[in-house]
Amino acid sequence: MSDVTKLVAEQRTQFGKGAARKIRRDAKIPAVMYGHGTAPVHIALPGHETMLALKQTNALLTLVIDGKEHLALAKDVQRDPIKPVIEHVDLVVVRKGEKVTVEVPVHLEGDAAPETVVTTVMGTVELEVEATHIPENVTHSIEGAPVGTQVLASDLQLPTGATLVTDPEALVVNVTQQVTAEELEADLEEAEAEAGIEREESDEDAAAGESAEGDAEAKDSDES
Repeated sequence: MSDVTKLVAEQRTQFGKGAARKIRRDAKIPAVMYGHGTAPVHIALPGHETMLALKQTNALLTLVIDGKEHLALAKDVQRDPIKPVIEHVDLVVVRKGEKVTVEVPVHLEGDAAPETVVTTVMGTVELEVEATHIPENVTHSIEGAPVGTQVLASDLQLPTGATLVTDPEALVVNVTQQVTAEELEADLEEAEAEAGIEREESDEDAAAGESAEGDAEAKDSDES
């Protein structure tokens, strides 16, 4: 069962940016709770406790409002792009046994074969699960995976009771051959040549050319 954090929330009647700023100055977080056909309920959450609870993806919360408990899922968390501050939270009311659709992180275990590059194409997959049994992640082993390995969404081992919502054919992980610096340089030069781009000679290249010319002249002089 998912860990459920209990928070005591306050119902609020003032809205707008000014009211939201005042709530945050009081070390609280403005939020709205909705779902099951009920009117949205605007609340203020305790700042520190809420930030700790929302470190977990798809956090399940028990909100105590005016002495009554509500089970809710954190659906959208708006964070300040610079400061470690939560600006607003959208919460969806859920019931025990109810199925919800959530995005769950994909966690890779192990190391692929040597000289390979592992690219995570999709960092999360969408699952339908019971609200009180939301997994923290979906784990998949890539131990020893050779070049050419492709992990599709349908290849993932889902937790018991979970149903895949993401397209089963969606590419999640791709394992390719590692490219050397020399190969990268050659590919870049080829692309530039096709595009008609001429490189300017660097100081190092010029110095190397002058050195080679000097060596050739010295050799000719010795031979003569």
